[in-house]
Amino acid sequence: MGTRWTKEEERKKRKELRFLYVSKNKTIDEIGVILKIAPQTVFQRLKRLDIPTAPERKTNYLHKRVNMDIPERRTKELAEFFGIMLGDGHVSDFQAVVSLGTKEMMYAEYVCALMEKLFKTKAKVGIRKDGYKDVYISSVDLSKWLQKNGLVFNKVKYQVDAPGWIFQKEIYMKAFLKGFFDTDGSVYRLKYGLQISLTNKSLPLLVSLQKMLFTLQYKPSEISSGKVYITNRDDVYRFFTEIKPANAKHVNRFKEFSTKFNIRVGTQAVNGGRL
Repeated sequence: MGTRWTKEEERKKRKELRFLYVSKNKTIDEIGVILKIAPQTVFQRLKRLDIPTAPERKTNYLHKRVNMDIPERRTKELAEFFGIMLGDGHVSDFQAVVSLGTKEMMYAEYVCALMEKLFKTKAKVGIRKDGYKDVYISSVDLSKWLQKNGLVFNKVKYQVDAPGWIFQKEIYMKAFLKGFFDTDGSVYRLKYGLQISLTNKSLPLLVSLQKMLFTLQYKPSEISSGKVYITNRDDVYRFFTEIKPANAKHVNRFKEFSTKFNIRVGTQAVNGGRL
């Protein structure tokens, strides 16, 4: 149930939406960016204010973009994207969205650039009123392709797993781990060292993450409470120098903690991943 508006607030919001949606012919996505709210919220307001939707009038009706590429071959960038999506991403019938925290603007821009590199079209970063970020591409064709390749809206209900092709090459596994750790991982301090955790509510995905780590000759823990851990001191250091996370919040925490425990920090680990 939405927040109750005063009559004056309702009048202003109706005028604002009519101007943007009808007069300026902006799409729901474009209005979301302008008003700094999620596209779903824009749609709900249109319904609430009895403003008829007219998607057929928009430039990209049905979100079919003639300038969008669907990847025809597997790459490390695609593997990283799938890791990101299985971490903090979700797919609807018309959007691929990655939702990030209030302090992750730099990483949001990184994900935006990765999407644009993969799909050859403009991705967008929406900032909600609470400061959380949504990086998204609106496309029915892309959503169908991602769902066909194992990405679903409710990842927990359907107990998703990593695509089988990720295991074909070490470079794919490393890229997938990078994307997943950047979105659903953490590094933190223990009494005598550091620990990495990979968190998810899908057991098949946790099993696959553990298998990737074993294949790459790490020593991960058993699966416990929806997590896989890396605690071995050398493995933690190697993870940051070999996997090369791109999310600054993880890289900076590793740098801070490693100074305390006299862990040598390489340039690649400090600077994070690059596209």
